[in-house]
Amino acid sequence: MKRITLPLAMATLLAGCSTSAPASPPPADPPAGVSVSLAQWRSDEPMHTLQVAVRNTTDTPVYVADVQLVTPSFTTLPPHRTDATIKRTERTDLRIPYGAAACSKQGLPDVQPATVVAHVSTGSGQPRKVVFPVPHPDPLLARLLRDECSAFLIKQAVNIEFGPEWKESGKAMRGDLVITRRGPGAVTLNDMGGTTHYIVTPERKPLGTLDAATQRLEAPIALTPGRCDGHAFAEAKKAFLFPVRARLDGGEERVVIVVPPKPLQDRLIAYALKACGFGD
Repeated sequence: MKRITLPLAMATLLAGCSTSAPASPPPADPPAGVSVSLAQWRSDEPMHTLQVAVRNTTDTPVYVADVQLVTPSFTTLPPHRTDATIKRTERTDLRIPYGAAACSKQGLPDVQPATVVAHVSTGSGQPRKVVFPVPHPDPLLARLLRDECSAFLIKQAVNIEFGPEWKESGKAMRGDLVITRRGPGAVTLNDMGGTTHYIVTPERKPLGTLDAATQRLEAPIALTPGRCDGHAFAEAKKAFLFPVRARLDGGEERVVIVVPPKPLQDRLIAYALKACGFGD
């Protein structure tokens, strides 16, 4: 009779007890009559979110446990919990965050195909992974990618921010937009636009050029209220998203969104309230 050594016996026992993990089931097709599209409201922009617009043309409610945008053009985030039951509807929006754009220093990339991945159930069944196709190219994703990567290209060369010194002068708040060197290239600031709440008046246009050998540039600007109705100060989601139009080495004009720091935002609100007659 052969003897089985202890190591061999243990290996045989472990091999007999081991089981391979069950494979994940493949994604299911979308339920009949249910489709999705992408949209974005004004309030979504500052929060880097978008809307998955769900359409259900049937009388069967659909439960959507979570939703995720998947595309090479943006970083894939974990599924976002929605816990929504969608009855017959032409459109019900589910807000989800989306990841950072996949930008390149070589230029603006083309938008890549996208899908919406969700865990969905109908009736009393358990939620299953479903992949909804998004028509390609999606115009919203193309715009978001273009805008974010345009800003990325400019930010490789310079940092653009509100300067530290702001003073009330006449009926305006006056200060500087400060441009400081980060990388190679000459950057020209062509213009700075206003927001839903503030009008921007640059001292000159273009605002200035940071030559390749220059490290810092200050561009004087004045801010005045763009709205003086009471609702303006209650709904200020985009009040401080100032678009700056710039060119790198004489190339295509790009847009960079510049946001003042919170202490300056508070000062600008107080100034606007006073200028509009709502404060002392």
